Amino acid sequence: MSAYEPFAVWAPYPQDVRLRLGDDTLPMRRISADWWVADQIAEPGMRYGFELHDGNNWAGPFPDPRTTSQPDGIHGLSEVTDPAYDWTSDNWTGRDLAGQVIYELHVGTFTPEGTFEGVIEKLGYLRDLGVTAIELMPVQPFGGDRNWGYDGVDWMAVHHTYGGPDGLKKLVDAAHNAGIGVILDVVYNHFGPDGNYNGMYGPYTSGGTTGWGEVVNISGPHSDEVRAFILDTVRQWFVEYRIDGLRLDAVHALDDVGAYSIMEQIQAVADDATVRTGVPRYVIAESDLNDPRLVTSREAGGYGLAGQWLDDIHHALHTMVSGETHAYYEDYGSLDALDKTLREAYFFTGTYSSFRGRHHGRPINRATMPAHRFVTYTTTHDQVGNRATGDRPSMNLTPAQQVLKAAVILSSPYTPMVFMGEEYGAQTPFAFFCSHTDEKLNQLTTEGRKREFARAGWNHDEVPDPASPTTYESSKLDWNFSDEQETIVDAYRTLLRLRTELGLARADLTQLIVETGTEDDRWLAMGYDDVMLVANLSSAPVAVPFGGELVYSFGSPTVGLDATELEAWEFALIRR
Repeated sequence: MSAYEPFAVWAPYPQDVRLRLGDDTLPMRRISADWWVADQIAEPGMRYGFELHDGNNWAGPFPDPRTTSQPDGIHGLSEVTDPAYDWTSDNWTGRDLAGQVIYELHVGTFTPEGTFEGVIEKLGYLRDLGVTAIELMPVQPFGGDRNWGYDGVDWMAVHHTYGGPDGLKKLVDAAHNAGIGVILDVVYNHFGPDGNYNGMYGPYTSGGTTGWGEVVNISGPHSDEVRAFILDTVRQWFVEYRIDGLRLDAVHALDDVGAYSIMEQIQAVADDATVRTGVPRYVIAESDLNDPRLVTSREAGGYGLAGQWLDDIHHALHTMVSGETHAYYEDYGSLDALDKTLREAYFFTGTYSSFRGRHHGRPINRATMPAHRFVTYTTTHDQVGNRATGDRPSMNLTPAQQVLKAAVILSSPYTPMVFMGEEYGAQTPFAFFCSHTDEKLNQLTTEGRKREFARAGWNHDEVPDPASPTTYESSKLDWNFSDEQETIVDAYRTLLRLRTELGLARADLTQLIVETGTEDDRWLAMGYDDVMLVANLSSAPVAVPFGGELVYSFGSPTVGLDATELEAWEFALIRR
């Protein structure tokens, strides 16, 4: 908890609650709505926990569900933090999602240090690349020192080995001074399996499973307090930490059946923080629903979120270039799929999905839906890490194919996101890793991963052990670029510069021109009356019936007035 308020905890389950403060134990009294309070005022640096009585025995102390710091890990005492910080970036005015270039990174593997300080050292590189916002994979505390972050259990705290609360604030401050915003990935659909003591206090979950953990109770009895807890975490990130945006993990896994969606309430907190601080705050959802309500304004009956991750364009582009059509890629793999997703964002618009075995999604209104509301990418932590070996596209594709995919994403009107290392063709994997403090959990995680990939046709012996330190260490980026990697990162810098100079991020989707060839003559043309990307999505030469003046290419196309000849996996940005 934060300082200068009485110690308090919501705990409807226990018969009695005591405050453990260092070596002392103090009584607490129950007040309305099942809250317990102590007469002791919290002071910065105090270590504390709560002891719970079930009617027969005392247990604990347990960490505070609303802890803001766990310096000794998820099983240790909580620490009172001071919300004040000596900010140096008060001139930061922020920016909306429109026009952003996002860079997704995992703090632990982005640099050798694996800390917020390490990220700070790379801000100049990211700014020069053309990045305007970094998106941090979850930084809430988890078991051990190695984890993707989606096993977090203390939703208001910051993992201590990354740098803790002050370390995150220092990163935000430095990023803002560098002209870069900060987006934080947050998980409200489940708690991690290691160190989740919240169920000792009250009904934070409601039974059932998301596949990652029990369903969070945002619609059942006592859910008002759970919702309030979530909204307080959102307010903390926006106001105390000055985070610019939140990315909500897998909102399709939320048991959100109330008349007011939790997403709508989260957006309301963001709007309030925007008004109070004068700096734009925004919310992006990860969703598998293909439901435009998420990003439709509240005035028009939607939830009013600023944006959502869009897997459809990734899937359509990935299958075209890689040739992979297994699992959830089975519905893609055609020029028609790529054409539709680039035009309409969603591939499934009330149409049949073979993978799901049912109809899925609904269309957006292209006339009113701004393109920037959809975040697109050539890959993400999921699309890499949820492969059996964590192999990146850059480990399987040629430089020409990698840059071709980047050209499509970075030339589209949607908000682009780059996954760390992608921009230089990293040859290190990004495998799934964890270090639960319970060895049985580590064993179950390892066995579960092997079974999952065996069912998908992978050799289970190829699956790295998630709990092995080697799996984590091998996933760290190598910042020593080869000559080939230098050419790739230079191409990314150029494409991002041209995205701005050519005005490719246009909000009105009705202006966007998309044309494709045939499955025997696989080319793509995408752009506007004045500028166009033409691309060869095959290993055979093609002639695209669009010409003009060559602006940029990673190869050596022949650009005429009315047509452009492209070699294998080649593209050209042309002025028409």
